[in-house]
Amino acid sequence: MPRLLLIARSLALLTLSFALGCGAPQSDPMLGEESSLAAVDSKLGVGDFFSVTVYGEEELSGTHQVGDDGAFLFPFLGRVIAEGKTPVELGEHLAEELEAQGYLRRPQVSVLVEEFASKRVSVIGSVARPGTFPLTSGLTIVQAISLAGGFTSVANAGEVVLTRREGDKVRRIIVSITRITRGGANDIPLRAGDLIFIPERIF
Repeated sequence: MPRLLLIARSLALLTLSFALGCGAPQSDPMLGEESSLAAVDSKLGVGDFFSVTVYGEEELSGTHQVGDDGAFLFPFLGRVIAEGKTPVELGEHLAEELEAQGYLRRPQVSVLVEEFASKRVSVIGSVARPGTFPLTSGLTIVQAISLAGGFTSVANAGEVVLTRREGDKVRRIIVSITRITRGGANDIPLRAGDLIFIPERIF
């Protein structure tokens, strides 16, 4: 490849790096050990799907979606506000209401998010179908790239850039998907708002 083209590609990649956030991307092996998506932002929002399990009460267990008004319909209780509550908070609220209204005695209720439709991640760059995707429970960086159709033939799988906002700061980490798929590194659970950029290889 001509030297000028190499320089142009390098400058383009550097420009995009600055556009994605302040500072240079850096490798962070500890990132792959993050396992708690709920600890970051698990509050339910409009469009989210979740399942409710009331132990010993099969007819009260099922899957629901947060409506446009932030609520859903639950047996006996009617309209229940879910928006803004974490799964734990919603489970506790349902249990309290079922007991307070005399339907059950000391019910055990658990809520599990199935799809954070209100929270999304983006995959751009050298993938077949760049776009924005719902944050499903446990979604990882490898799975997100798969949702985007996988790498193109010119993708640089060894230097994928994960951009993540943490409060008022932006972190950008270079992730080797090649190492992850070969078992040499842990896959990375994603957070709402994560941006994954797959650069092209410089031949």
